Order: sequence, then structure tokens, then C-alpha cells
Amino acid sequence: MLSDNIPRRITGRENLLAVLQEHLVRDTRVAAADRDVFLHRLPQQLPRIVTSLSAVYGSGPEIWDVVARAVLTAWDAYAERPADLRDLDRQREGAAPWFTSREAVGGVCYVDRYAGTIAGLREQIPYFRELGLSYLHLMPLYESPAGNSDGGYAVSSYRRVDPALGTMEELAELAAELRSQGIALVLDFVFNHTSNEHEWARAAAAGDPHFERFYWIHRDRTLPDAFERTAREIFPDDHPGVFTRVDSTPAGRAASPFDPDPRWVWTTFHRFQWDLNYANPEVFHAMAGEMLFLANQGAQVLRLDAVAFIWKQLGSTCESQPQVHDLLRAFRAVAALAAPAVEFKSEAIVHPDEVIRYVHPEQCALSYNPLQMALTWEALATRDVTLLSAALAERHETPEGTAWVNYVRGHDDIGWTFSDDDAARLGVDPAGHRRFLNAFYTGRHPGSFADGVAFQDNPRTGDCRICGTTASLLGLEAEPGPAVDRILLAHSLAMSTGGVPLVYLGDEVGQLNDPHWRQEPGHGDDARWVHRPRRREADHERRHDLFSVQGRIFGGIRGMIAVRRRTPEFEGTTLIPFDTHNSHVLGYQRPGEHSLVLCLANVSDWSQFVTGETLSGFLPTATLLHAQSEVDLRGGILLEAHGFRWLRVIPVR
Repeated sequence: MLSDNIPRRITGRENLLAVLQEHLVRDTRVAAADRDVFLHRLPQQLPRIVTSLSAVYGSGPEIWDVVARAVLTAWDAYAERPADLRDLDRQREGAAPWFTSREAVGGVCYVDRYAGTIAGLREQIPYFRELGLSYLHLMPLYESPAGNSDGGYAVSSYRRVDPALGTMEELAELAAELRSQGIALVLDFVFNHTSNEHEWARAAAAGDPHFERFYWIHRDRTLPDAFERTAREIFPDDHPGVFTRVDSTPAGRAASPFDPDPRWVWTTFHRFQWDLNYANPEVFHAMAGEMLFLANQGAQVLRLDAVAFIWKQLGSTCESQPQVHDLLRAFRAVAALAAPAVEFKSEAIVHPDEVIRYVHPEQCALSYNPLQMALTWEALATRDVTLLSAALAERHETPEGTAWVNYVRGHDDIGWTFSDDDAARLGVDPAGHRRFLNAFYTGRHPGSFADGVAFQDNPRTGDCRICGTTASLLGLEAEPGPAVDRILLAHSLAMSTGGVPLVYLGDEVGQLNDPHWRQEPGHGDDARWVHRPRRREADHERRHDLFSVQGRIFGGIRGMIAVRRRTPEFEGTTLIPFDTHNSHVLGYQRPGEHSLVLCLANVSDWSQFVTGETLSGFLPTATLLHAQSEVDLRGGILLEAHGFRWLRVIPVR
């Protein structure tokens, strides 16, 4: 690789660009026309790389080698990038973001649980097209430790697929076929940590000083104790604090309690997930190479896992530190050099004020919307839209060229991530409300319809997070009729609020909790497997039977996708609040050129009315989009229990 031969004549910003250009011109792997494309991008991205990496690693003379190495890592990946992906890069550069289009609809699944293998997943492409997907996120499918691997998020190799699923070559072929069908492949880039079985971790455990510096490894408890005074425990059931004793046994397991390794390693999440040390620029370069390798397999979006945790600062919570954003900008600029068609999606499940800081074209153009997700569930439990309405009014906007990924639920647990200050301002006791929601969705509250399972439950405090499929949490077993309506209502919000709606595959046919989740090896201690059931063919076979719950749910969601695609007002991400003057009915507007779409959603168990006076700011005649029929607004709008309406209206000028 050219990056193995770093130029040493760089003395400052003045000659950096010239030296790099001279160096690249000598590389014969790339045709002159393609080399010119890279060199055209370089003056735009180089200042961003310099600024970002200088903020992290300082502005001393050594920074120029760090910057040059980053550029040459991008160049090496660009030289290896397939021609069709370079073509996609050129198409995307300067074009409007594809993910803000009303055509964008996502699905997510585990390969093994949905289709067995990558080859099996390819057979499902006609189904994905039938549903209307343009975005497919495959949960981590890389080599990982046997048994418990945190759902694949303990990565042992970013360059090898789990052999039980297939090969990296098969993954690249899948990406190409999906691309030919208008579906973007989304892969995880787990860049906060590796598994303890990764070759870097194995070398570190064996005492290699180069790779020891890849992780936060300490030879006594002095600094671990200092960090743990302020760092937040994520999974205290797995291990208290954030450090774990290093296991230097050859297999990475079962260290002797009689002769333990004296070293301690940072493990934010699980004992077998070792946090990477980005204070070492070698880690940045190594991970940039892994990132671009995945981009070259055909991933069009990389989900950046646990993004908030990648920088550790003594005396802080070690979450969302300023260096996190600098590193993101550096990764983004490197990707823009080698593979500009690739977008980043942040997974930052932090305070709402922090989530939005990750959403920027120079960091992550896409981000999960955990606040809307959590408050959708909150509204369905309380039958009140106060908190959700305020969130849409005050916290929905994102910078131009970015978008939310709106989801009803994901592979992870549901946590109540609303702002305590927002809740208190609206008259809600935050702690008490979270305890109520936990009790409600685990079926412990009188009148609950939910069949959920607690995750990381603390009986003393009442704190926990919630697991369950959408259907089970919304009561499909207990009361099928209302549950179907709740399921469709929840998805209607994700489909219409602006951004990319994301369906956890199986939810579109009402798949229930896995009753046998505890019986699978490695799953028994992780309740999240309850909502990761294997694909039930019987549910999918009934999707066209409109008399079945599967058919009603599938037809309803597929119908929403169709309406979304033919509705120009759903283009983009702009949302305007609308006060329904009814605490049970959510309202918001999606503006178009000459009209707008008014969205109304009734979260209660009873019919609700929005008065004609409330709707008097619009011309009397509206169009109900699902039925393409006219509606007279002067008499108001009656919404059945858990009903929603998308109405094209004309504001009174």
C-alpha cells in the first residue's frame, strides 16, 4: 500500500498539498482520469482533515505525518474501489441527498434470523421490492465470538463475514444486486470497540506494546479507579464499572483466578468488548482502513455504533466529548475522499440536546431519532400526546442535507430518553413517569395491553429498559383488533414526520415475541433476543389475506409507503407543528409548493374530534390521501380509536 511509504518532507500546511499530489501522481494503480477525480476532491477535504485531526492530536510537527497518513489511507481505498462504485460516487457528488426523498424507506434484520445466510437473503429481494424498501440494514454479520457476541457487536474481524452466513465476496455480490434493484445496503461500523478475539486484542493480550496502545490498558487500578468515579455504567449486570481484568489466555477466555493478569482494559459495554484508544492516531488510521474496506464492499450507509463513547476524558462521563465530533469530521472527510457516496448514520442514544450535535453533513447526515421513538411509545401508553407534540415542535429540525431515521423499534431495547427538563416543564415527573412506563410495558401496570420483558431491571429503583416486538408490546395477543390499529398508528408517525422510515422486518406482518429466546446458547442473559425472532414463514404467507391480522398490518404499512411515494409534500424533512386542541390527537404539517399535508393521529382508545374551528385556517375542502376522496373540514374531523389521517389541505391566505 502507498500509505506504507509516508512522505517525510512535509513541514507544514504550505507544502502539504503539493507533496501529497506529487506522491499520488507516481502511483500507477489508478488511471489518470480517475486520479484527477481524487485530486479534485483533495483541496476541499484536506483542510477538514487537518482541522479535525489537529483538534484531536495537536498542532505539533508530527501532525503532518498523521494527516498525510489519513489521505494516503483514503487513496489506497480509492485505488481498490470497484469501478461501478466510483461511478456511484460521481453520481452522488453534488446531487440532492437521496435519503431526504419520499422514495426512501428502510428495513432492518439479522441475516441469520431472517434468511439463514447471505444467499438466502438474496432470495428475499423480490419481497423487499414488494414491500417498497430502498434501504436495507443488515445487523452485524462479521466474525464474532461464539455464544454471546452482543448481537454481533463484538467484532472479531471487520474483513470477514461470519462463516455460518457466507463470505465477504457474497456480501459484495448482494450489495451489487441490491443496488441494481434500487436498494442501498447499510452495514454497521462498530468503531468504539472490538471483541477480545480480534487479532489486535489478541496481540495486546499477549503483551505486544504496539497493540496494547490500541486499547485502554492499564497495569494497575490507579487510572481505572479515577475514570470510574465519573464514567457511566452501561451494563452493570455484566460488569460493574467500565474496566475488566485482561484475559491473556490463548483462547481469550477462562483466565485462572489463581494467577490473574494484572492489567485492566476499558470495556464500556461487555467484558468481551475492548474499547479502542483513539488518543493513539494509529487507531484512527487502522479504523479508517476498516471503514473504507466496508465501503468498498458496496455499503452505501455505515451505521456508527456507540458513537458517543469513542473518546475518554478523565473527570467526565466519557460520553459526547468534543473530540468525538472532531474524529467524526475526520472520518467523514476521509470517506468523502475515497467513497463520497457513503453516508454515516449515528447511533447516539444520549440526551436529546446531545443527539442533534451529531447530525451534520460533515459528521453524520443520518441519525436515529430515539426521542420520537421513545415518545411514540409513551403516547400510546398514556393516550396523551403532550410530550410527543412538544418534541416534534421543538426538537425535530435537522440541518440542511441531513435527516432523521424514524423507527418504531429497533434491535435494541427501548429506553426513555426524553429530557427531564422538557418533562418537568410540561408538568410530568420524569423519574415517576419512567417507572410508570416500565411497569406498563412489562405488563405490571393495571390495564396494560403490553407483553414486554424488562432489560437490565433494577427492582430497587424501578429502572429498566423494555424489550419486545412491536406487535407484542402493543397487545396483539390480548386484543388483536385494537393492537393492529396501534401498530399502524405507530408506523404512520415514522412514515410521515420527515426522514427515512425504518421497519424492523417482521413487524410488517405482526411477528410476536420469541417464546424460546432463553433456550438459545448465549442468549439467556440478554432479554433483547425476545424481540429478535426468526422469520416465521406462516406470518408472511398470510400477508395478502386481508381478513388476517398479518394481512391487515402488511396491507396497511405497504399502503402507507405507496401514499408516501406519491405525495410531494412528504419530500424533504420540514415539519410544521399543528395544535389540535385535543391532548389525545397529535397534529403536524408537511408543507409542499402550493399545499400541505395535515397529519392527525389519535393515540387514545376512544374516538376523538378535531373541531371545524381548529381547522378553520384551511380552505373547507381537503383530500384524504389514502382514499383520494374529498373531506369537508367545516364540520371537523372525527378520528376513530388509534386512527390517523393524512389530509392535503390549502391554507387560507
